[in-house]
Amino acid sequence: MKKTLSIIALSVIGFGLVSCKKEENKSSETSQVTGVDSTNAPSADSVTTPAAPATAVTGTEAATPVKSNQPTTTIALSESNFDFGNIKKGAKVNHVYEVTNTGSNPLIISEVKPGCGCTAPDFTKDPIMPGKKGKITLSFDSTNFDGSVQKYADVFANVENAPVKLTFNANIQP
Repeated sequence: MKKTLSIIALSVIGFGLVSCKKEENKSSETSQVTGVDSTNAPSADSVTTPAAPATAVTGTEAATPVKSNQPTTTIALSESNFDFGNIKKGAKVNHVYEVTNTGSNPLIISEVKPGCGCTAPDFTKDPIMPGKKGKITLSFDSTNFDGSVQKYADVFANVENAPVKLTFNANIQP
């Protein structure tokens, strides 16, 4: 029994390491505004943030839309792609993407799923009121990479075309 559990644990760890291998540069999709306004806006006191589902994320999973029961809104991103430029191998860097609620309903970011375990997300958890701004921070650990890399994270929110894809590039130097 102990041997079986050890094998399973090592397999999971090995899979985690393999899923963060260097990816080829791919062209990124950039969309600045997404979603549709809805006129069925709840009051600010009645807005609740749904709990994010507890699922494991691997580099091979396709992003599955998380259906929100909140009225849709629209967002504008300060940018959807960021270039870190040249960074030293092992450096831990982060970038803040600014999100503006351009719709008439509260914007609720329910989840941010990075494409790799080397990227950690942080985001505004409270509803973002119309006209207000929120933040999504992506932190990248370059320890296991060399050369040019491109990574992404899918942002699930109450917008029509969720998920919204955020990307970043870096050139890892020894």
